[in-house]
Amino acid sequence: MNAMNFVEPEERMALRKAAADLAGKYGHDYYAKKARAGEKTDELWNEAGRLGYLGVNLPEEYGGGGAGIADLAAVLEEFAAAGSPLLLMVVSPAIVGTVLSRFGTPDQKKQWLPGMSDGSKKIVFAITEPDAGSNSHRITTTARRDGGDWVLSGRKVFISGVDEADAVLVVGRTEDAKTGRLKPALFVVPTDTPGFEFTKIDMDIVAPENQFSLFLDDVRLPAEALVGEEDAAIAQLFAGLNPERIMGASFSLGTARYALDKAVGYANERQVWGAPIGSHQGLAHPLAQVKIELELAKLMTQKAASLYDAGDDFASGESANMAKYAAAEVAIRAVDQAVQTHGGNGLATEYGLGSLVTAVRLGRIAPVSREMVLNFVGQHSLGLPKSY
Repeated sequence: MNAMNFVEPEERMALRKAAADLAGKYGHDYYAKKARAGEKTDELWNEAGRLGYLGVNLPEEYGGGGAGIADLAAVLEEFAAAGSPLLLMVVSPAIVGTVLSRFGTPDQKKQWLPGMSDGSKKIVFAITEPDAGSNSHRITTTARRDGGDWVLSGRKVFISGVDEADAVLVVGRTEDAKTGRLKPALFVVPTDTPGFEFTKIDMDIVAPENQFSLFLDDVRLPAEALVGEEDAAIAQLFAGLNPERIMGASFSLGTARYALDKAVGYANERQVWGAPIGSHQGLAHPLAQVKIELELAKLMTQKAASLYDAGDDFASGESANMAKYAAAEVAIRAVDQAVQTHGGNGLATEYGLGSLVTAVRLGRIAPVSREMVLNFVGQHSLGLPKSY
């Protein structure tokens, strides 16, 4: 997909269809049943990995598909549209896989990327801290040298999927870089490392993936745990954050499509006063509005992915933030209107919509809040004075 062609290439359209067919075998009933039982969607994850869908963006020499983030985002969108999104696709192959592919050592790539490509290994991502919030410059997780080792101490919060991960990519700063502009230091920390502990955070979201607080108490790591440079350029961190926003947008887009499809199907079938309820403009117009906003958000997501895959990190950052914003908003609107279209049935478990009311709200908060996106656009796109 390029700037003058708004139709995806045939290869990606074929990938979408194949991913949709796979996820359709599972569907939302499977996803919801697993989530409510406190179980993981391992069957879908493992099959997706075996068929190559989880590593489409990773280098071919390490078992990946050698494609871009646009292709991985398309897979996630189709999974979500089928009612079975895989949140850890945002984290393991997209964020961590991208960072390791671009900045990892040969040994790190050999150790982790093949397993991430086929789904047999998962690495999650830890940046958020309790006292830093959206201000990543206030990260206090600190790494200090001790002989040939690193010793890592700090705390992280709202980290997805630690209980099913083999390792965590932890964002900290070196001991002599505690002040001034952020100079992130990234470390791969296996979850069985002594001193690494995690505690589940109880959430009201019905999802198979759990959220955790991390506690790193003098976690000793070998020198080869460091990814990239000791005083990494900020670009090294954002190599993973832009794909995170693109994938978050795709997650929201797929969920919006799922909700809209359910609403349209119900509006065509449900008869009141001798006519389908979809014939009434009070329902038809809001659904049409969702469709328009969905297509606009999808175009911006595809633009962001295209720019990123072309190597334009700065331009993709602007588009990725806008895409994440637009997709989150339309997902909320789509689910709300789908529930309204169904009436009381919209909150009945069998219709598969009620649990999404809380879930889509997360898109306004993570991976970056709506307000921080607006700050970014105001400052960088419009040239307005910095507000924070």
